[in-house]
Amino acid sequence: MSGILTSTIAKRAPRSTGFILLFALANVGGVIGYLPLLTLLLPLKIEAIAGGAHIGVFTTTVIAGAVAASLANILFGWASDCTRDRAGGRRAWVAGGIVATALSYCLVALAATPLAIVAAIVAFQLAVNMMLAPLFAIMADEIPDAQKGIASGWLALANPVASALSAFLVGAAYMGQEARLGIICAAVAACIAPLLFTRPREIAAVTGATSTDTPPGRDLAIAWSARMAVQVAGNVLSLYLLYYFESLADGVASIDVAARVGQLLTLAYAIPLPVALIVGRLSDRLGRRKPFLLATAIVAAAGLVAMAVANHWLVSAAGFACYAVGSAVFLALHSGFSMQLLPDPRHRGRDLGLLNLTNTLPGLIGPALAWMLATPHNFAALMLVLAAITLSGGIAILAIGSRR
Repeated sequence: MSGILTSTIAKRAPRSTGFILLFALANVGGVIGYLPLLTLLLPLKIEAIAGGAHIGVFTTTVIAGAVAASLANILFGWASDCTRDRAGGRRAWVAGGIVATALSYCLVALAATPLAIVAAIVAFQLAVNMMLAPLFAIMADEIPDAQKGIASGWLALANPVASALSAFLVGAAYMGQEARLGIICAAVAACIAPLLFTRPREIAAVTGATSTDTPPGRDLAIAWSARMAVQVAGNVLSLYLLYYFESLADGVASIDVAARVGQLLTLAYAIPLPVALIVGRLSDRLGRRKPFLLATAIVAAAGLVAMAVANHWLVSAAGFACYAVGSAVFLALHSGFSMQLLPDPRHRGRDLGLLNLTNTLPGLIGPALAWMLATPHNFAALMLVLAAITLSGGIAILAIGSRR
């Protein structure tokens, strides 16, 4: 029948629930590797280093880091393609990335000037993407298409766990910077290590995503654009959320606002998990992804509009929770969906690195929008623009030729 995706991988024996959960745990470790640092610890450190110039220094830091992350993810994805059939395969790159990430955290801890923190974050982005690029290629290689919906749903576990750790680290006032970073490194290794001891499944000879209606490259480009549109808002909020809530909390100390934001992140990122699992399972059973992707983008855009008009903590927190549910489920489901559109199994790592630009290029677009549209006391215009961009990403999904 015209338009149905054909899939060698989908017809293979399914992976066990245990393997899928191990991959979900490894993804938790990957997100712990960057989320606590970039959302809370880095803004606080830069405030201490740069004082009143913190927004400018912070923006410079994250832009430099985004450029490094973009290049590193493609490079290490390609490198893992080249070694996938050798001893260790992609898992060896993931293990090396864990070690490199721990070393980069040492540089972050030692940084005491704006230039030093920029250099430390560049090194960190190179290291963490050495870990993340081959990790997601393992999912594309080893989890069948027919299970990618539920596997994608489990990806939503990462943000609440990482956010809970962030809240704990910021709330533990007795804990020094070095101790916080050390706990993060230990958590990353503990979460990812179990997956590294599993045996790789033989990689299928053909891809699972060839459409008879449209060239796979066209569909992949549309999926790429849609995810990037949704990720722009995600990037801005992950980096500037603390400053956004500070704009609504005049007279409250930054460390107190950070603790409150950490608690909000934990709650807002916990809610999407059951939703993502239900939606992922339904999309597997129905063989349809696009309607769910559009609906979740609409929910995310509505949350951003609420944040734009809010003038009270509770309203803005509710808006952020609405955004978090919509965007988290969209991005989780999109991860599996886009893997089904990859044109060549021999280059999954490289192609996922190109798709990862949807995670890193917003690191260039988002800060630029924040610089132009936001002030320390008013983020309304920025949130409205982000809502429009997010909605456009959901609508773009409908242009993908596949009936999925």
